[in-house]
Amino acid sequence: MKHLKLITMTLASTALIACEPTVEAPKTNPDAKVSVNDLQRRIAKLSDDAFEGRAPGTPGGKAAAQYIADEMKAAGLAPMGENGTYFQGVELTEATVAPNSTMTIGKTGEDAPMLSSDQNTNSVFWTKRLAETINVEESELVFVGYGVVAPEFGWNDYEGLDVKGKTVVMLVNDPGFATKDEALFKGNAMTYYGRWTYKYEEAGRQGAAAALIVHETEPASYGWDVVSGSWTGAQYDLVRPDGGASRTAIEGWLHLDTAEQIFAAAGLDYGTLKTQAAVKGFSPVSMDGLTLNATLNQTVKTTKSNNVAGGIKGTTRPDEYVLYMAHWDHLGKNETLEGDQIYNGAVDNATGTAAIIEIGETFVERGAPERSAIFVAVTAEESGLLGSAYYAEDPLVPLNKTVAGINIDAILPIGETKDFKVIGFGASELEDRLKIQLDKRGMYMVPDDKPEAGYYYRSDHISLAKKGVPMLYADPGNDHVTNGLTYGEDFANEYTKERYHKPGDEYDNSWDLSGIVQASDILLDMGYSMADSNDWPTWYEGTEFRALRDEMMK
Repeated sequence: MKHLKLITMTLASTALIACEPTVEAPKTNPDAKVSVNDLQRRIAKLSDDAFEGRAPGTPGGKAAAQYIADEMKAAGLAPMGENGTYFQGVELTEATVAPNSTMTIGKTGEDAPMLSSDQNTNSVFWTKRLAETINVEESELVFVGYGVVAPEFGWNDYEGLDVKGKTVVMLVNDPGFATKDEALFKGNAMTYYGRWTYKYEEAGRQGAAAALIVHETEPASYGWDVVSGSWTGAQYDLVRPDGGASRTAIEGWLHLDTAEQIFAAAGLDYGTLKTQAAVKGFSPVSMDGLTLNATLNQTVKTTKSNNVAGGIKGTTRPDEYVLYMAHWDHLGKNETLEGDQIYNGAVDNATGTAAIIEIGETFVERGAPERSAIFVAVTAEESGLLGSAYYAEDPLVPLNKTVAGINIDAILPIGETKDFKVIGFGASELEDRLKIQLDKRGMYMVPDDKPEAGYYYRSDHISLAKKGVPMLYADPGNDHVTNGLTYGEDFANEYTKERYHKPGDEYDNSWDLSGIVQASDILLDMGYSMADSNDWPTWYEGTEFRALRDEMMK
């Protein structure tokens, strides 16, 4: 990866001269609140067809990033990117699997395969390797349960197994989700081991030739149409020094119906093995002579996208920063679809991007706090949190000078709620600051109602958290002020089923924006008060990121 120059502690004072804003606004309107009209205007614009789904590296994505920079400038935020601009360049690889690519699964020596992938209906596959042609021949299939090596949980699905050159077939999520046993992993709450990102990475570390995850809607928390929509078309990654050689040659998903047929062809019962895989001590199972053959042809190119950053300079401690973050990208355009081909991403995440710009503008309207604030719209979240990962490696301000961060991702237009939901509840002292704002409004805090979905590991805050920076990811809850919990739950479920990562995620003038205004004001007041204080909120004792932060702040 082509790195920017890291900003070290010893060079911090010099480097910050170049990147700090020069605007110092007096506190002229300390009671300023966010504007519903500005939120509406920006959400509608960002999700317009003109940006063609805001895919990184595309003309629509470049235009969207420029629009965000223009809006930050109009909002009074000073440029915080490279060379006096609002942009931080993020170099990406863009790989698109060609239609003539094939993946088959069958018995050795038999002509007719059980699976002949059509790259959409029964399976989806790709590679992280940058070669234009990838071949896998006669790779034996082995079922490795959840594909997890977790020493702290005493769990190793690969124990005693050599998978070099083989194809590993895995289940999504954690054993704890399957058993609901709170003593197993984290029970119903997904850990990082349950995420597909981890499973592919671990398969690569084990030396497998290919890695396939069986899709099931409940443990994945989304349907097959999300899989086929998200993993087809152009796929992005950071430019990595090894060209993806550390990953398996083929990565992919199997539709549940297809997986059951493959297991049956191997003389195995999928349901029985799934149950056994959730029991400690499970041993991998060879899939009776089944082999995978694949030829993957792809076009590979390097493209450049941008994180977009603006800020406001603090009056007395300008080298200390409060961070706001949201991703601006979405899934672009899929020309193989009939009808609507544009993934507009209105909720995900035109809402969050509009919110951080509006919060930044309100900071300016209130007047500069004692500390500085930086507002970063990151790219390539949908491709694996790539923009935030790049920022975490090469931050525009030092991480040990970043007081804390607030991530905003996909605010549902549900209307005002009585509750506010914290993703990854119980992590940091930022929750104490949030509670102060909620108490003022007569609201209450709730944990994530679907911890099994692993949302804590599915948004950009985790890139900074893994470095030690305290991060809050919180959204309006489900308890609607007049219609109650059922309304909120039904609204969220309908969005996930019908619009999430689909062309149907579009802005509509009928949206009730009052809840987005409510959430933006809460997070505005929380961040502004933090910027006007001496406090350094940290992770709660015992959380996995506390030691990282303590070491960083020495």
